[in-house]
Amino acid sequence: MVLDDVQAVDSNRLRRRGFALEWFTLGWNVIGVVILAVASIAAGSVALAGFGLDSLIEIGASLVVIWELSGTGEQRQRWALKLIGGAFLVLAGYLLVQSGVALAVGHRATPSPGGIAWTAVTAVVMFTLAAGRSRTGKALGNRVLVAEGRVTFIDGLLATAVLTGVVLNDLAGWRWADPLAGLVIVYYAVREAMDIFRHHH
Repeated sequence: MVLDDVQAVDSNRLRRRGFALEWFTLGWNVIGVVILAVASIAAGSVALAGFGLDSLIEIGASLVVIWELSGTGEQRQRWALKLIGGAFLVLAGYLLVQSGVALAVGHRATPSPGGIAWTAVTAVVMFTLAAGRSRTGKALGNRVLVAEGRVTFIDGLLATAVLTGVVLNDLAGWRWADPLAGLVIVYYAVREAMDIFRHHH
């Protein structure tokens, strides 16, 4: 009985940590969507626009995980995993089209100091949150939280790729670097979506 009580306390503590990580991520991305929308429009940057969409998808993914953590049952986990996998595919599709068009027409983004600063800070925050979600999800035995940790890790990779592309575009004048940054993440997003769906089936 004592052991059961200890396990229940640990489980509740881990669940509260999971909620805290999700709510923090949700708030961060709500702010990010606004900042990136302004920056991408001002700069005409495909990479920043794609990153803003990624932040929007991350908001949806956080809401999915909060919904899943607030309940129990295998059915709820299956639906949550499907939604996260779908979010990956939406992101990959958007970036593939937008980056392809930008490369085809030779579009060049204008400098965006604000976008660069936000993206750099976001990369650090996302990698930190990804590690926390992964540890907490594994400790809870919660596949949805672990999958969301991978979503956040991809978000960190995307921030790094976008940062690299925007900086190379601004400093070196490589107009192809901005849309290419969007294409970098397509492979990872599709791979993670397929991994989630294969694991689900």
